[in-house]
Amino acid sequence: MDYQYFKVEIKNKVATVTFNRAEKSNALHMPAWTEMKEIFNSLSEQSEVRAIVLAGEGKNFCAGIDLELLMSVGEYQKIECAGRRSEAIRSLVLSLQEAVNAIEKCKKPVLAAVHGGCIGGGVDIVAACDIRYCTENAYFTIKEIDLGMVADLGTLQRLPKLISPGMVSEMAYTGRKVQGKEAKEIGLVNQTYFSKDELLESVTKLARTIASKSPLSIRGTKEVLKYSRDHSVEDSLNYMATWNAAMLLSDDLSEAFKASMEKRSPDFKD
Repeated sequence: MDYQYFKVEIKNKVATVTFNRAEKSNALHMPAWTEMKEIFNSLSEQSEVRAIVLAGEGKNFCAGIDLELLMSVGEYQKIECAGRRSEAIRSLVLSLQEAVNAIEKCKKPVLAAVHGGCIGGGVDIVAACDIRYCTENAYFTIKEIDLGMVADLGTLQRLPKLISPGMVSEMAYTGRKVQGKEAKEIGLVNQTYFSKDELLESVTKLARTIASKSPLSIRGTKEVLKYSRDHSVEDSLNYMATWNAAMLLSDDLSEAFKASMEKRSPDFKD
């Protein structure tokens, strides 16, 4: 899969998606945001892909929105009508949100492997991932506050459901850096690693473990987890019952039981 601003490699049913603007600390301009949306929408529908690792080239994981894109917003001031000016800005924000939403909506689990800086829009992106890991020297910062902005691509909506709201408020109000060790302590990441190589090796190994499971069950688990996050326990249990009524009696279930009886690893179809 050839892309200009990302590298995408599929191996052993795991897709590795890598930010590829190292000269810009992987800051994303509009074409890169559009490409990211296309990539995750595509991988979501590729049956041979069962898990995804998201990483970055160069010194940093992702520096968020390219400053040139931010500065271009000033062009909207040329729109004389205040209503149309606001409508245009809203449309831009929604289009960027959709690029991040594509990660969350992707049917396959997305594992973020963060090294160096995860800044501004980078935090929006990892908050939309299923699981996060980082190096000890990684750091996370909600940088928008230092630019006179409110983070608008999902950080303020998703992060309070991952870590304590008080910690989110502290990060959002101050823009301070949360280093790798602290990120693990507050539950932002599951684990830290000494080096980028160790990080990628470990996260890829975990992704392969996920890829070895029933793909139908993994997709269902992601869907139910996402639904349960935003609904009551009662509603979520009802949704779960309906889900299993439709999905439980599958070829994957039969293969899992057969493999267990034959004392072998199951071989699930894509």
